Amino acid sequence: MDRIELKGVECYGYHGVLEEERVHGQTFYVDLTCWLDFSQAKQLDDTVNYAELAQLAHDIMTGEPEDLIEAVANRIANQALATYEQLASIEVTVHKPSAPIPLPFQDVAVVARRRR
Repeated sequence: MDRIELKGVECYGYHGVLEEERVHGQTFYVDLTCWLDFSQAKQLDDTVNYAELAQLAHDIMTGEPEDLIEAVANRIANQALATYEQLASIEVTVHKPSAPIPLPFQDVAVVARRRR
């Protein structure tokens, strides 16, 4: 199976359980990995338009807030599968580098994997 990877789509959203996260928001990054067969691809309809896929993820991340980034990752994965019939499976990673953790850390990320 072939793979398309889209890394680090930057989005500003208001996801989180704390009031300050809902009021002030923060920057999130989304990675998308798609599995499909594009061995015979000759035109864009034979594969996935990654500009549209990035926009789909961005629209969800900047849209309706969720308490959990797990829920946001799930929404992106499910919507991508519903939108692109070419996809056999997708992995969505939502990074929350400014999570409210009172210790030094580099990143918090959740991963949603879905397949047909």
